[in-house]
Parts: sequence; C-alpha cells; structure tokens
Amino acid sequence: MKVCEITGKTAMTGNNVSHSHHKTKRKFSPNLKTKRFWSEQEGRWITLKVTAAGMKTINKKGLEVALREAAAPKTVY
Repeated sequence: MKVCEITGKTAMTGNNVSHSHHKTKRKFSPNLKTKRFWSEQEGRWITLKVTAAGMKTINKKGLEVALREAAAPKTVY
C-alpha cells in the first residue's frame, strides 16, 4: 500500500476534468521515495518509504524524534 511511514499520507481520489467539464475518477498518489537513513542510536541504516514532506520532517526534527512521532503503524522499524 502506498503510505508514508512518517506522515501517514496515503493516496486520495479526485476527478480528471476535461475541457467540456466531463468528470472521471482518478487517484492522486503521494510522492513516495524509498530512502535509507542512518540511525545514530542503533548504529545502522533504516530504510523507509517516505514522502518529500516526510523527508523534510526528518531533516527538521531528526530521525529518532520523527520515528517516535510517526503517524503510520510501526511495522517496519
């Protein structure tokens, strides 16, 4: 499932709108990237599927605090 492990962001639905305003359903996927982060506490790399916003959160708060406050279930780390 496409979900950010830090922010909990998932895919959302919306409409494609044509020139004639005919609407068809579509899905907006989160901007997910698979990224490795170095954990100073554990002394190892942790691989996470995070959005760009999740990466900014990790850069701002630090990896350990971001993982502690993570919105997604803690099944990976």
